[in-house]
Amino acid sequence: MLKSKKAEVIEQLANSLQNSTAVVVCDYKGLTVAELETLRRAAKVKDTSVQVVKNTLAMIALEKAGMSGLNIKDTNIFVWSNDVIAASKVASDFAKSNDKFVIKAGYLDKEQADAAKIAAFAKLPGREELLGMLASVWMGPIRNFTIGLDALKRQKEEA
Repeated sequence: MLKSKKAEVIEQLANSLQNSTAVVVCDYKGLTVAELETLRRAAKVKDTSVQVVKNTLAMIALEKAGMSGLNIKDTNIFVWSNDVIAASKVASDFAKSNDKFVIKAGYLDKEQADAAKIAAFAKLPGREELLGMLASVWMGPIRNFTIGLDALKRQKEEA
């Protein structure tokens, strides 16, 4: 790869990582191309990016994005997103279905995270689920008020 191409890849990756809130580094050694495409399709549904990058280029891009301190070795694939839970879920769900795919470490909200922390975030409900729960809580008093009014109406009709 030419030096200018490497600089372009580093700059593009650094910009993407800097604008994201979650970066998960995983080992993909032994996976087939079809299995990696399955991961990419699952990530695309959750608005998450997946890319294999050379370790030296990834280290430079992570440092430019303000995420230094990760020890990157062997084969690595990067999963990143603006949604911490989505990136964690994509990596964790794929790791459950493929024993060769291993979560190593990452960054969640610009803080270094290990595999256990990423797995814990993956167990949390997603953004849409949380918004649904919040709407249900907000609608609770209104629902109870209408049930009370309906009961009062039936009581008046019986009397």
